[in-house]
Amino acid sequence: MPGTTLTAPSPTTCTPSRAARELGLNRAEFELAVQLGRIRTVRDEVGSGRRVERAEIDRIRADDGFPETLRARVRLVTTTGAAALMNISPGRFARLARLGLLVPVRFYLNRYRVVVWQYLAEEVEEFAARDMNAHLLEGRTPETLRSQVAAGVDLRARNWRGRHLGFLLRDAEGDPWARAGALAALLPPDEVAAATESPAEQARLNRLRPVPPRHGAPGTPSADIAEELMTAQDPDEIMWLRADLEQALAEARAASPGEVRARSGRPSPASMPRRPGPPVRPQTPEAARERRRLLAWLRGRRSRNAVVPTGAGRSDGARTCLRGT
Repeated sequence: MPGTTLTAPSPTTCTPSRAARELGLNRAEFELAVQLGRIRTVRDEVGSGRRVERAEIDRIRADDGFPETLRARVRLVTTTGAAALMNISPGRFARLARLGLLVPVRFYLNRYRVVVWQYLAEEVEEFAARDMNAHLLEGRTPETLRSQVAAGVDLRARNWRGRHLGFLLRDAEGDPWARAGALAALLPPDEVAAATESPAEQARLNRLRPVPPRHGAPGTPSADIAEELMTAQDPDEIMWLRADLEQALAEARAASPGEVRARSGRPSPASMPRRPGPPVRPQTPEAARERRRLLAWLRGRRSRNAVVPTGAGRSDGARTCLRGT
């Protein structure tokens, strides 16, 4: 018909790179905003990636103070920057972080391959603004905390893993196999092998393991340090993660019993004898309370910036983390 113009319909979703440009974020800021739930994404119907709905971009752009408020919510600071925000010395902030009072959200390795932890500036400011934390920012550090620092407690790597696991489980979106893959990403390979019932099941988990943060080419010292930080090492942490992995695997097998039976060649996973877990160390009352507290945190029920109980021991990755900042 004369005078008629045909136009292609506007897409309802866009790629992450396009969404980042429209929201004024660089790639790292956009990825962190997605992990924190600041930006909601949907699965790509064609590929295996993620996309952002146009309505979500419009919602964020309509917020008061955009784009400054959005960028402020994903702003990262190192130990020095966080100490400046709290008006304390970097040494005092590092002690608070080692004790688990502030949880890092990311890390990188500097030119000397020293781990540099990064924290959300928003959380640092919130911590400093709470009246209940005022005694931690000035004067003498409480004796209970000083004794933990003297004992070498460093929970930064462990707390980072817990937070990173939360990001991975959010991406799993209730899929039991994806949930199992996320848990397997933090466990040593021998623990994953012990929790599975067949080589095919283990291979499936390996395919579903999320890609770890990259720090150097595989096999380099930087990559080895990053892998150490990514992997649970303390027996109690391994025990909790493996228990969650076994539960996720049980749910995945129940959701597809025929597939598991065909691949494993076994009549029923429930009929198989349970493999023994790692040896459990004798638990003192303080350690038992720590176990319950930290297990609740790993499952998402612990509030942000909760004080870690006094019974915490030397963290995994301590050999590397004690060199960190």
